[in-house]
Amino acid sequence: MGRSQPLLGREAEKQRVGTLLGHARNGRGGALFLTGEPGIGKTTLLEATTSEPAGMRLLTADGFEAESTIPFAGVQRLFIPLREYVAALPELHQQAIQVAAGVTDGPPPDRFLVGLGVLGLLAAAAQVEPIVCVVDDAHLLDPESLDVLGLVSRRLGAEAVAVVMAARDTPHLETHVAGVPVLHLAGLEPEWAMRLLNASLPEAIDPVAAAQIVAATGGNPLALVDLAGELSVRRLTETSLADEPLPIGHHLEALYLRRIRHLSPDLQVWLLIAAADSTGNIDLIRAAGQSWGLPEDPVDEAEAAGLVVLEDAIRFRHPLVRSAAYNAAQGAQRRRAHRALAAAADQLGLAEVEAWHSAKGTLGTDPDVADRLERVAAAAGRRGGLSSRARLLAQSSALTPVGELRFARLVAAAEAALASGAAQLAKTYLDDVDEEVLDPVSRGRLIWTRASIAMFTADPALMEAGANMLSAAESFHGHDVNREQGALIKAFEYTLPAERLAQGATLSELGARMRKGAELDEGTAGTILRGLSAHVLLPYEHAVPSMRAAVDTILALDPPDLLTYGAISVALTTALWDAPARRECLERTAAAARDAGSLQLLDTALWIMSLAELSGGTPRRAHEYIEQVRELRRAIGYDAEHVINVALLAWSDAPRPQVEMISEGAASMGFGGVAAAGQAALAVRDLAEASYEDAYHRLKPLVDDPFLQVTPLELPDFIEAACRSQHADEAVVHVAHLEALASVNGSPWTSGVAQRSRALVEHDAEPHYLGGISTLERTDLDIELARAHLLYGEWLRRARRRRDAREHLHRALQLFERGQAPAFARRARIELQAIGDRSTSSGTPDTLDLTVQQLTVARLAAAGHTNAEIGATMFLSAHTVDYHLRKVFQKLGISSRRQLADRVGTLT
Repeated sequence: MGRSQPLLGREAEKQRVGTLLGHARNGRGGALFLTGEPGIGKTTLLEATTSEPAGMRLLTADGFEAESTIPFAGVQRLFIPLREYVAALPELHQQAIQVAAGVTDGPPPDRFLVGLGVLGLLAAAAQVEPIVCVVDDAHLLDPESLDVLGLVSRRLGAEAVAVVMAARDTPHLETHVAGVPVLHLAGLEPEWAMRLLNASLPEAIDPVAAAQIVAATGGNPLALVDLAGELSVRRLTETSLADEPLPIGHHLEALYLRRIRHLSPDLQVWLLIAAADSTGNIDLIRAAGQSWGLPEDPVDEAEAAGLVVLEDAIRFRHPLVRSAAYNAAQGAQRRRAHRALAAAADQLGLAEVEAWHSAKGTLGTDPDVADRLERVAAAAGRRGGLSSRARLLAQSSALTPVGELRFARLVAAAEAALASGAAQLAKTYLDDVDEEVLDPVSRGRLIWTRASIAMFTADPALMEAGANMLSAAESFHGHDVNREQGALIKAFEYTLPAERLAQGATLSELGARMRKGAELDEGTAGTILRGLSAHVLLPYEHAVPSMRAAVDTILALDPPDLLTYGAISVALTTALWDAPARRECLERTAAAARDAGSLQLLDTALWIMSLAELSGGTPRRAHEYIEQVRELRRAIGYDAEHVINVALLAWSDAPRPQVEMISEGAASMGFGGVAAAGQAALAVRDLAEASYEDAYHRLKPLVDDPFLQVTPLELPDFIEAACRSQHADEAVVHVAHLEALASVNGSPWTSGVAQRSRALVEHDAEPHYLGGISTLERTDLDIELARAHLLYGEWLRRARRRRDAREHLHRALQLFERGQAPAFARRARIELQAIGDRSTSSGTPDTLDLTVQQLTVARLAAAGHTNAEIGATMFLSAHTVDYHLRKVFQKLGISSRRQLADRVGTLT
């Protein structure tokens, strides 16, 4: 890499990198991110520790500014030597890597899907020999490459791979490499810095002056070496005693600038072109020099002057040298250099580089260059480079004359930025848009993006997001049917998190607008809109056929369409009390999102699945989905420790004040649904703890102000609370309501809880309990069934039928323990103790001696998933999954997946 500086006093840093390499050789992959100010010695540390790693294959790449908007450019250069292993990857990962590299056409891959492919590529190659990946100037990489390297670095486990990246201290890197261990390099210790200064001077310097110089430079090795080469001992001594600052930072750049201005004019021009290029592409720089009219290529002269290093590319001695060479020229000369590079890039067929330099070479607006940038942005989007697409479109907008097209391009940039996860950047773009000059479709896209930003960032404006999506639909009306219908579906979807706190449009207005939108097209979106509008507007018995048709349509969708429509299925399937269809729709949606690498949608789907499991599922599965959310967020560098399902906290014995505080906080942010779910879950816990009056008062406001599909699921709890707290007259009314729902939807779930509820209000309760249990046994609704057994067991105990009571209470306890419902399990134990049964457990193991990650792997393997499928779910390589499984087998004393299913399957 050719830019050496002394490594005096860097032993601790060298040892840390050496330890990383040693772990990788032994099959324990890891990563390290080196960061510091220019001249601090990052590159030297890379060279000293990784230039010839014994017994390891070395892969290297540098970041270049001119490639910073070419998606996956850095990753592509880094992993070209591993292309022979692409065939060993799953087909989806192969396609993602090839589309990202521009080798083949296909659906634009998400950057994290490319990251999983690269992780698999490294895992395959590392089985042949350990690998170390070295990336310098990472701050100049394209954002997609940074995201890929970040994911790979976070998910290395049992692979013989080490990743070492180095960059300047740059704030924008934090989001890309979050979660990767960081080694911040400061200046040298004073003792070593003084040694370096003395070793670089031709004669001794006064120790006091040397100490002052070391302090002023912060021990920066480059500053010390270059000061020693530039100034005499006398001048250094005088400077150290003066009030003026030492020439470091921009002062040091001024020293390089003076050195450059003493060079020949042709060499100064050549250095300017090389500095403007930044890629070090010798052919490109030579062609640009010829375009400028340089009589010859002075590259040897530049190397002799100690300003550049020639390897397979042209490298400046240090970034400050490049900066000085660039800043030595006037603005007009710099733009001319970029135009020369653009012309050269065009000759060499480098479309992205040509567009980048054309933009840099333009002063003011230029419609032709703006068009070219837009075409390059489109190409970036086809390769999955949403971050690059956003930046290119923003550049294109800046070069477009003021008017409709300029702001439409900025809206498109915001859409791409939001899709890449950069919500704040998207908001910044939209803030610069003059909405008044937009055409109706672009205005609708702007409104849509603003509403989506509010949802993404949990802004209180989410309370109006549904109403804003209705406004977007109005903008699309008469211009774009697909977008109009899509906006209407989103309007419903964005209303759900706010629930009763939604503002700007009533449910009736939303329903009427969706019904009107359904008439525009009879396809998938029209069928779903018809089902949603029926759910909002029609009596239940009239709504069920349309809702059922919408669910059947969603169930029949191919994976790409599930990415668009799958999440909305939860409202319709829940309204139909169809737990199997709900789980199938959501699991298929999550699988489609996972296969596409659409991690934002996967995150949403897993959240919905966790919430759904608390009604018609089990807290245990809700925990598992939340753990998958945490794994996902760890993979992409987000904080995973604050992932909270407040309703699950209530089910899981979390302190009540904590649940109350989180619920209130959610309400203050506009998440009325989260707040209501927390209160409803606390009411269920009140029931489990026999605090019936408390449960009644928690549920009463929710039942009196019903919300769509949510409130009917709360009726069985309200009925139990009302019956046990002297409000039986209210319970009777709602039992009849449940029975009416069951007669219409034909759901065993509705029928089972309706019969269980009827038993609570009837004197002759036994037939209803038995009917409810019999019905629920035909489902996999373990908690609902357990509660039926519990209530029947309690009724039997009070009827002094202890033997019969014991049977049902034991069955309830077994199901509660397996489903991870501790409060209800305690209630079942109390009932058993009341009849003299001192057993406190059903015998089902509640925990295993496994880490969270091992337990997740074990459960997925027990469910029949392959290592590759588990890896895709957990964002790990199949090799790491195999490593975790071997650990699981060792801990459990088993040797096969069949035995694993016996041990772990009972816990799922």
